[in-house]
Amino acid sequence: MRSVALFTIFSAALLIHSIDGTVFFKEQFLDGDAWKSRWVNSEHKSDYGQFKLTSGNFYGDVEKDKGLQTSQDARFYALSARFEPFSNEGKSLVIQFTVKHEQKIDCGGGYVKVFPSDLNQADMHGDSQYYIMFGPDICGYSTKKVHVIFNYKGKNHLIKKEIKCKDDELTHLYTLILNPDQTYEVKIDNEKVESGSFEDDWDFLPPKKIKDPNAKKPEDWDDRAKIDDAEDTKPEDWDKPENIPDPDAKKPDDWDEDMDGEWEPPMIPNPDYKGEWKPKQIDNPNYKGAWVHPEIDNPEYSPDSNIYKFDSIGVIGLDLWQVKSGTIFDNFLISDDVKEAEDFGNETWGVTKGPEKKMKEEQDEKKRKEEEEKNKEQDTESDDDEDEEEEEEGGQEEEEEEDSEEPPKEDDEDDDAHDEL
Repeated sequence: MRSVALFTIFSAALLIHSIDGTVFFKEQFLDGDAWKSRWVNSEHKSDYGQFKLTSGNFYGDVEKDKGLQTSQDARFYALSARFEPFSNEGKSLVIQFTVKHEQKIDCGGGYVKVFPSDLNQADMHGDSQYYIMFGPDICGYSTKKVHVIFNYKGKNHLIKKEIKCKDDELTHLYTLILNPDQTYEVKIDNEKVESGSFEDDWDFLPPKKIKDPNAKKPEDWDDRAKIDDAEDTKPEDWDKPENIPDPDAKKPDDWDEDMDGEWEPPMIPNPDYKGEWKPKQIDNPNYKGAWVHPEIDNPEYSPDSNIYKFDSIGVIGLDLWQVKSGTIFDNFLISDDVKEAEDFGNETWGVTKGPEKKMKEEQDEKKRKEEEEKNKEQDTESDDDEDEEEEEEGGQEEEEEEDSEEPPKEDDEDDDAHDEL
């Protein structure tokens, strides 16, 4: 009987978990080109860049690591997928995906946008209203951050904190968690990198307090901590010129006053110069401290406990620009279960990250050795060319020496002629 009761309790726990934990969208691209039936290319512009399915040049698993890769340089991309609409009211919302900038991205987005269910996917573009924009954005050395942007009452609000993104060529897992208590958490590679509250980290609402417009600092308020000592006087020998004529300078012997004018010695810093005199400072007996402007409740502030809530979430999209293509997006997940997202990240990115890094390192090492061998060959060829040039120059010198020698004298013939005479 007890075992039956325990089984009933265990079953109930599973049921509660299955009810509370819901996966609204999951995409791993494990069925080949079937993804094309689930994702829609926008037709708002005729020259959007095209995505292709690939695991890239290096990977942990050639099949599991297949994702959508940007394939054309200097293009806008606009692609989206639809799922059953839902509201995150009263529960957490988790948005998660992986990004691999294997092209060593110089400027381009790696973020996703989550849209209302009424989005016209065929007309999706950069100005289409979205609920959430989340993910890495890189451009040069100055911009390497994670965007967390929410649409609140028709206006997009950027997070006030700076969250640094990963900028290497490996795959990384990005996770955004929104909670019904108006708190959030951003994780990279399943580790928290930022968290806080909506009211503190975004300007969704007017400030709770404002400076009292009717309050003014009293005219007799003295906020000077130090003042001049009225009894301090400047010493009589204080004033000295800053620069003086160089006493060691002498007029050049060839100085012509008619031509050069009257000679004057050059100026040098005066070692006795003490600078501008100022009386010493003493504590101000009338100091009242820094005046603080009184604050009052802001009449325009009104609390909102539903900032986190989105009524009809139904589309996820890749709406971005890339100068240099090659980014791969994979392992999309939208859920209300934080543990489910963490487990999914470990089962996908967590399993393949190690082998991917190893493959990348092996490729880099192979490339390094090839470059090293190539440089050696070029150095050898260069040395051979120099040797050939030296040999040619040596041969030319020998020929020139032979040409410059005088022909031998015909001594024997001269002697014979002398004898005949």
